[in-house]
Amino acid sequence: MTEQKQKIAFQGEPGANSHMACQAVRPDLEPMPCQSFEDMLEAVKAGEALCAMVPVENSVAGRVADIHHLLPESGLHIIGEHFQRINAMLLGVPGTKLEDIREIRSHVHALAQSRKLMAELGAKPVQHSDTAGAARYISEKGDKSVAAIGPRLAAELYGLDILREGVEDAEHNTTRFLIMAREGVVPPANNGRCVTTIIFRVRSVPASLYKALGGFATNGVNLTKLESYLIDGKFTAAQFYVDAEGHPEETPLKLALEELRFFCPQGAVKIMGTYPAHPFRIENIN
Repeated sequence: MTEQKQKIAFQGEPGANSHMACQAVRPDLEPMPCQSFEDMLEAVKAGEALCAMVPVENSVAGRVADIHHLLPESGLHIIGEHFQRINAMLLGVPGTKLEDIREIRSHVHALAQSRKLMAELGAKPVQHSDTAGAARYISEKGDKSVAAIGPRLAAELYGLDILREGVEDAEHNTTRFLIMAREGVVPPANNGRCVTTIIFRVRSVPASLYKALGGFATNGVNLTKLESYLIDGKFTAAQFYVDAEGHPEETPLKLALEELRFFCPQGAVKIMGTYPAHPFRIENIN
């Protein structure tokens, strides 16, 4: 493996929460910042990065917009998951006081997670492409009236003061990431708890979704996530994203998938990956 490939891609600038997730999961790889989610996934497809750290949902702000449209089209495989606790900091240029702040910049999710802070300070929220980018912006601007919400790493990288720690509204603020690679890495069956991510479409007939999901119920398979979204710009065509507990080679999920395929058009069921359940899932979700 060449040195160029020993990288893990993430969307955002150095110091972003995704950057911190990369350090937590694969400290042996060099974090590779990318401008967009498309660029991040393309870096893995092109072999410029070994894998990608992909944020998919946050416990406060909900799912990350548009990412579910990109995942099945990427051609990549999910090889793991990671839950990152988000500890948001209010950052300012050195010497800034809370009463100086008139504007707070950050990613839309970070702003949504810190409404109480902005109400307290009477500051105007301004959306930025990502948390670290907002930190870099205020560092370069040098204006004490403009602050940012971002992680501790961003403060260290851009020479900012931490004006207040833990500014998120909820203590449970956690983001779930998927680790994606060009080749699938499936753990052996019956060797610990697994999660299988499935993308599928059903026929446009009454009760098709009910019948398609029936196999999970009758075989005792727990679904931890089920989402739908439109495809091809049509209001009559929906695609479903499912996280199911279990391994496709274990009997319960194997039978459930057989029933799912029976009620879906041919080729409309795709397994995006089977990977070990993260300890956070085991300790906090069930």
